[in-house]
Amino acid sequence: MKIVVIGGTGLIGSKTVALLRQGGHEVIAASPNTGVNTLTGEGLEEAMAGAQVVIDLANSPSFEDRAVLEFFETSGHNLLAAEASAGVRHHVALSIVGTDRSPDNGYFRAKLAQEKLIEASGIPYTLIRSTQFLEFLGAIADSSADGNLVRLPPGLFQPIAADDVAAIVAEVALAAPRNGLVEIAGPERAPFNEFVARYLKAVGDPREVVPDPEARYFGGRVEERSLVPLAEARLGRIGFDDWLRRAQASA
Repeated sequence: MKIVVIGGTGLIGSKTVALLRQGGHEVIAASPNTGVNTLTGEGLEEAMAGAQVVIDLANSPSFEDRAVLEFFETSGHNLLAAEASAGVRHHVALSIVGTDRSPDNGYFRAKLAQEKLIEASGIPYTLIRSTQFLEFLGAIADSSADGNLVRLPPGLFQPIAADDVAAIVAEVALAAPRNGLVEIAGPERAPFNEFVARYLKAVGDPREVVPDPEARYFGGRVEERSLVPLAEARLGRIGFDDWLRRAQASA
């Protein structure tokens, strides 16, 4: 089977590409640096020729509200048009748990706009909404730093390892389209600030994590359950301690 992975050289993309190739599939790792650009349309027609499945893992280079919305709308229009012309039979996209519950979060609004384009495209699809990746805990701490303090909302958090995300994305891509949602999350749930505090302590970062109900995440307010699945979700297998051991062993 020919599968095109948009964003195929990124964190999740590179892992997904490797898994699918191990399964014997013809996989195109598509990104601007491999000559496929969803914003300009460059290389899309050639990449889509003969493809049965497209996995969209592309991410905006800017997180500014207007820029990220323009990225996902333009990229989505171009990609879905190319897929329709090529007769692609399954579009898989990775989105975020809570996109429909955080209207003041610009990034989440942009992902929701992307989801709506996919749903209206007429191409059979599966949307995978994931919680945040464990790999981003350090960046989250840095973006929330206030001197020697890290201010984070105390809402619930259920981060998932990138290896688990890639495994589920690959599995979903090979299954029949659901024309609906799959939500995925890590196996452990705890307050947002507690996860980041555990991470900083484990890596020897002396900054103190302070729970702050007024702290923002991507510019949006976080309620108790804004960032976790509300209903049944597919859970990853890699817990925080296991993930940390693997990360430190490969560093």
